[in-house]
Amino acid sequence: MALEKIEKANDIKNLTTEELQALPEEIRTFLIDTISHTGGHLASNLGVVELTIALHLVFDLPKDKIVWDVGHQSYTHKILTGRKDAFPTLRAYEGLSGFPKRDESECDCFGVGHSSTSLSAGLGLAFARELKHEDYHVVSVIGDGSLTGGMVYEALNNAAALKSNYIIVLNDNNMSISENVGGMRDHLSKLRTSTGYRGFKEGVQSSLEKIPVVGDKMVSGLRKMKSSLKHLMIPGMMFEELGVMYIGPIDGHNVEEMVRVLKRAALYQGPVLVHVLTEKGRGFAPAVRHPSRFHGADPFDKEKGLPLKSTNPSYTDIFSTVMRKMGDRDEKVVAITAAMMDGTGLKRFHNMFPERFFDVGIAEEHAVTFAAALATQGLKPVVALYSSFLQRAYDQVLHDVCVQNLHVVFAIDRAGLVGKDGVTHQGVFDISFLSPMPNMVIMAPKNKYELSDMMKFAVDYNGPIALRYPRGEANIRYEEFRAPILLGKAEPMIEEGEVLLFAIGSMVDTAMEARNILKDFGIEVAVCNARFAKPLDTEYLKQASKRYKTIVTLEENAKIGGFGEHVLACLHEMDYEGHCEIVGIPDTFIQHGAVDVLKEKLGIDAKGVAQRVMDILN
Repeated sequence: MALEKIEKANDIKNLTTEELQALPEEIRTFLIDTISHTGGHLASNLGVVELTIALHLVFDLPKDKIVWDVGHQSYTHKILTGRKDAFPTLRAYEGLSGFPKRDESECDCFGVGHSSTSLSAGLGLAFARELKHEDYHVVSVIGDGSLTGGMVYEALNNAAALKSNYIIVLNDNNMSISENVGGMRDHLSKLRTSTGYRGFKEGVQSSLEKIPVVGDKMVSGLRKMKSSLKHLMIPGMMFEELGVMYIGPIDGHNVEEMVRVLKRAALYQGPVLVHVLTEKGRGFAPAVRHPSRFHGADPFDKEKGLPLKSTNPSYTDIFSTVMRKMGDRDEKVVAITAAMMDGTGLKRFHNMFPERFFDVGIAEEHAVTFAAALATQGLKPVVALYSSFLQRAYDQVLHDVCVQNLHVVFAIDRAGLVGKDGVTHQGVFDISFLSPMPNMVIMAPKNKYELSDMMKFAVDYNGPIALRYPRGEANIRYEEFRAPILLGKAEPMIEEGEVLLFAIGSMVDTAMEARNILKDFGIEVAVCNARFAKPLDTEYLKQASKRYKTIVTLEENAKIGGFGEHVLACLHEMDYEGHCEIVGIPDTFIQHGAVDVLKEKLGIDAKGVAQRVMDILN
């Protein structure tokens, strides 16, 4: 097998023609077999197999630099750079990352995980090459979905100043995670249908080069004619107007054609964009039919394309159901997401209320300011984003929502540890970065029932309000604890002993499990569900400070600036004489791995919390 001959970067160049022809199918078989067991990003990787092969045939790694946008499509790149044998550990704790990482391989020149960053990174590498008088190629691979992110155009605007070669490969599969939306999608659709333009443009260029120069006026006239023909053949010619040479579109599953085009692009002095058409999920029928389902897949039956285990409803599923009910009950409710309709559970809302649903593309900043403007007109916008993606709209939340005290609901999915997607996706900073914002309210539910109640509270509230909830199956326990949601009011659940576990969100379940462990050691502890990270229930804390000698706060968020620090500050102002212990995420980036494994390693699982309490008491 050809794949067995690839043990390190550039080994692909030693394969025979017959082996190269067999390689794409071998890689796809390997990816489907592996990811069906480990889970991971399947559809995006199946779509770029030939494209990645062509890149590795043309360029020399690690000398040449390939920057992957988002990076969830880099599995073939990892295989071709000698990491095939590590794939059984894909996304497991201390195993192979699902994204490019600089400390994993010198062939991963830039660490990524979020969208629309590759052009800025590639441009930085290209300018660094110029400043250091070095000689290597820089290639940024970006998907068409990522072109909806505004950062791309900031980079393109800057790219015109570059005088040396820089290649942008536009991987156009008409998909991000959900189907692409907006004007860029329409523009690329026109480009896709203009396959005759490439040969026409080359013919015009060749003819112009053969005409003898007979004065500046003729040269100027010919250039104007060429420009006019470009506008005639492809409306807008947006990339070339920005100073980026455009080549394409070309077949992204034809290795020979891509090799030929990439070699030609590598000779161009300046930025050049190669427009490549690919099929997401290629080679695996279920992924072609349902690319969103196989974007980030759990382990599945590769014969049937179905998950190996059935799961209980997730927090996202509960949010989806409640949003549909909210939309039915109140016509002022509108939903906004950033290319994450399926991921955030808004598909049902979209199907029922399409005129009140807005997918703005990968543009979190725009989503938030857009929502703020809707709120000024009396609508009730719900902005559904992953926690780690909300980071990208920090200024808009502060400047456009909180400063004006507008009623925008932030449904923060994937809050806390997300596990296998790793460091770029862990949602452990939102309490810390939202808490300092005046007017902001922050809630977190302990179970599915509380998520439903909090969503109703948030929609009826008047002001900025954030509801954070974790990835994965919703907790169905503690239904007996369902006191009405009141602004800034905690929910005492167990009141006994001299130690209080004051937990928020997913950590309420951890606190209850830790209580059971401690009970086996004859130690009684109280448990209170904080519900609100902001405002804190100061009235309850005042009572608790008099009753409990030890207060332990629990949160699935960074300790710095988090819930626990705010509780500690509050207790300090009350002259609390007992001990306050903060359990949360330490001051470090959390790598990939299963959530339960990560919690154990961090000491924030039930056993770790129970041990912490026993250490304090001893």
